[in-house]
Amino acid sequence: MSNLLTLFKSIDNVVWGPPLLILLVGTGIYLTLRLGLLQIFKLPLALKYLFSKDHEAEAEGDVSSFAALCTALSATIGTGNIVGVATAIKAGGPGALFWMWIAAFFGMATKYSEGLLAVKYRTVDKNGQMSGGPMYYIEKGLGNKWLAKMFAVFGIGVAFFGIGTFAQVNAIKEVAKDSFNMPIVATAVILTVLVSLVTIGGIKSIAGVAERTVPFMAVFYVVGSIMILVANASLIPQTIMLVIKSAFTPTAAAGGFLGATVMKAIQSGVARGVFSNESGLGSAPIAAAAAKTKSCVRQGLISMTGTFFDTIVVCTMTGLVLILTGAWNSNLEGANMTSAAFKGGLSIPMIGQMIVTIGLIFFAFTTILGWNYYGERCTEYLFGIKGIKPYKVIYIILVASGSFLKLELIWVIADIVNGLMAIPNLIALLGLSGVVVAETRKYFKILEEEKIGRVESIKG
Repeated sequence: MSNLLTLFKSIDNVVWGPPLLILLVGTGIYLTLRLGLLQIFKLPLALKYLFSKDHEAEAEGDVSSFAALCTALSATIGTGNIVGVATAIKAGGPGALFWMWIAAFFGMATKYSEGLLAVKYRTVDKNGQMSGGPMYYIEKGLGNKWLAKMFAVFGIGVAFFGIGTFAQVNAIKEVAKDSFNMPIVATAVILTVLVSLVTIGGIKSIAGVAERTVPFMAVFYVVGSIMILVANASLIPQTIMLVIKSAFTPTAAAGGFLGATVMKAIQSGVARGVFSNESGLGSAPIAAAAAKTKSCVRQGLISMTGTFFDTIVVCTMTGLVLILTGAWNSNLEGANMTSAAFKGGLSIPMIGQMIVTIGLIFFAFTTILGWNYYGERCTEYLFGIKGIKPYKVIYIILVASGSFLKLELIWVIADIVNGLMAIPNLIALLGLSGVVVAETRKYFKILEEEKIGRVESIKG
């Protein structure tokens, strides 16, 4: 096992080396500049759209824009927000949180572009369901079918071996064992049955669960985090200073922390940030393509809020609690580190533990559902609707077996397939950036003309 882990770590270091980090963040920077800092100036409008309808009864699509976003968030707000942040800070020190923020800021422009292109180039499959995402905008926009197929293959790989199954199942198993003393076999059986029941119903069933669950679980977790931050408010300024200082200077070894270079902080922060918010990965646009909307720009703006909520809000809460309580330099790792931080941050430790336990179970479960859908759409693209049933069977088998794998190997495999999936998508985003800019300008020009028209009619 140690030789296998060493091999996968070597592959991971190559995949997540400087070229991919530069491509990921560089694509976000490039799109940010071309779109005129859209993630700053248009965020209020995006949040407004999130809670208003786009005459959806008349629009094409399978689910509402809000449900599509919740489906995407169900896949992004997962173990990355609890386990992934802990793993990033454990490896790269407090500075990793800063680089998660940077990756998320530029990732918002990336996520906007992905959502826009997903709706612009979406199509309808033989079951009458919307199909869209990078495989379609790569094929129809870039005109490159082999690159589209490469993305779909890696997408199935991430669903099977990355974010979709093993990392989530393992996290649920660990927290159920620690908090409820539940046998691993029992966890595997219950989880497999629940996933099977929901995923059989397809996107409408998954979106229905996500629409009800995601807002509740996010608010529950954030409120719990705020309670700890308020209780330790005097430590917040020095915690933020430590995060910023550690982002640009090596972090010395302390306690259970082995020390980290600036490069390690950047690598850990960006890699785990992408694992969490999936900006540039190409997954969220698959859900965005199912939205009932008439405008690709409007859906792009709504998609952009996903990265904001996931990393700028939820991951920040976890990171600050981990650093503020000192749990980051303990001998613990993963969910156990986060659980210890929440227990230590509140006067009643049991409440802190339950926040992490319930949050992690909900986060991980909905991520499994969201990635089931992503992998299904990639399978449909490659093999047609006949491939969907075999895909679901394999997915459910992998969910059932995920409880019995080692944590470190799981995260390394997840990192590798995530990186491979991102490459064709980022190439497409750069190649189609002109389309994104043109659609954006056209949309806001129409909005401005409508605004002027309303003003003139009032004056008249």
